Order: sequence, then C-alpha cells, then structure tokens
Amino acid sequence: MFDDEAVLFANEAFYRAFHDHDIPAMEDVWATDGPLACIHPGWPAIVGRPDVMESWRGILGSRQAPLVRCRQPRAFVCGDFAFVVCYEEIAGDFLIATNVFRKQGRRWAMVHHHAAPSPVPLVAEEADQEPRPN
Repeated sequence: MFDDEAVLFANEAFYRAFHDHDIPAMEDVWATDGPLACIHPGWPAIVGRPDVMESWRGILGSRQAPLVRCRQPRAFVCGDFAFVVCYEEIAGDFLIATNVFRKQGRRWAMVHHHAAPSPVPLVAEEADQEPRPN
C-alpha cells in the first residue's frame, strides 16, 4: 500500500469511529505519544492526549453526537508526516477539516484534527482539477 493510500485508510478509520460513536476505535486512531491537538468547531484548542481523548469521549458519548460523513478527502504525504484535507457533512451542512498524521512504526496515527465552517464543497470533478495559472 502506498503512503497516501495508507493515510486515507487511517483517515477513514477516524471517520468510521466518529460515525459509529466508537470511543475505543477513536482512541486507537490517535497517536499514543508525542504532542497532540484538536480543534472542534467553536472550541478552543485542546492539547495533550488526555484532554483530546476526554473531548472525544464527551462528544461520542452524547446522545446528540452528530453523524459525520467524510467527503472528498485528499492526502498529502511529507516524509513521516501527512495531512488530509476534506469536508465533513453533517445533516446537509458542511465543515472543512484538516487531519494531520504521523507515522508510528508501520501505521499512520492522528496527531491533530481541526474542523471549521465551510461553504458547500466543490463537486468532485472540480475539486480534482489543478488550478490554472493566471
């Protein structure tokens, strides 16, 4: 498996845990060492694994936890770090997210998640086109 495919696989595991409200799976997605941070929409930055995991336990354990679907993920690999830019669809509304991963052994582990309000995403064909020079 190529690194970009492996990063997209790790990203999908994050959204599967989110969608399924699966707290143990969410804990498995995140790195177990090193610095971590998470910025939920409208929240201040959360830093450190204990606080990041506590935020996810609160969100996923809530009856009001949103059902989130990842749309148009694009992976960018830079050595042992990678990031995915994607849209999060929640009840027809969209957020834009950046998910940062670090290679831990043979797997990609999340070290940062940031989601914020976004306009409606581009259709897939437009999103895949390279920008034209001016």
